[in-house]
Amino acid sequence: MRFILCFGLFATASLAQSQHEVVPGWPQLTEGHVLGLCAGVGVDAQNRVFVFHRSGRVWSKPFPKESIAAPTVSVFDGASGKLISSWGANRFVMPHGLSVDHAGNLWLTDVGLHQVFKCSPAGEVLLTLGEAGVPGDDATHFNLPTDVAVLADGSFYVSDGYQNTRVMKFTAAGRFEFEWGTKGHGPGEFNLPHGITVDAQGRIIVCDRENERLQVFDAKGAFLQEWKGLQLGKPYGIETGPGGHLFIIDGGSPSLKRQLRGKAVELDPAGQVLDTFGGYGNAAGQFQLGHDIAVGPDGAVYVAEGTGARVQKFVRKKAAE
Repeated sequence: MRFILCFGLFATASLAQSQHEVVPGWPQLTEGHVLGLCAGVGVDAQNRVFVFHRSGRVWSKPFPKESIAAPTVSVFDGASGKLISSWGANRFVMPHGLSVDHAGNLWLTDVGLHQVFKCSPAGEVLLTLGEAGVPGDDATHFNLPTDVAVLADGSFYVSDGYQNTRVMKFTAAGRFEFEWGTKGHGPGEFNLPHGITVDAQGRIIVCDRENERLQVFDAKGAFLQEWKGLQLGKPYGIETGPGGHLFIIDGGSPSLKRQLRGKAVELDPAGQVLDTFGGYGNAAGQFQLGHDIAVGPDGAVYVAEGTGARVQKFVRKKAAE
């Protein structure tokens, strides 16, 4: 096992000028369509943006037992921002993570139900893992699972999550294979594994949120590297984008001044910061609590916002002529 600690990668407070800018007026919401807290976001190959949201329900414990009556998944056209469809009414209790796999299927985690769902783009449930409303720490139960990362062969990893502080690996059919992680601060230990992705090299990268770092593992869960620092902040969500670049949403550490909290970060495959954009606030292009991030096939970046209860789109600035 290799232990490569990369503490010096993020020393600078900010880059000279952001390379991304917000797209005003995106998305276009129809009257009466309430998103509420936006927990998860993903984009498919057709440039459809899927947002997993709580439709007015707030995070409160104990979680309610009844499902949210309104739709909890909204589908937008990535280019125009127009609402295409919505589904998920009377199905989810506390929406959390959303990922889109290579076949265009959605993977959703519900921390209230302690379950993971594989769904078609239209909302048909194709696979369910975990026992509804029953937390656990064995191979068939979760305890507040947060996110899913899917390999090209359909096998997948689940970050499990708020209580179990582990990562679990499953076959494409949903059979448990192995797990790693326990609560702590050392290599391979977690304090809330919140977001997870498979990068272009097949490495598993986990947002170790409360330890304010990213941890990098091989496909079997062997620790490779740790990335942390001021520019990375407190990573909530992560996505692998075109060219193997990684996009992080920093939810913002309360220990920092407000102007240093909450931003999106673009990294190269070695963990070097290429760009930061956004910042703390409620104006367009700012975040009150960025919760998840996704990248479209055209390179556009989408951020699902918690406290701000919205999703925003960012594009790369055009070079000056």
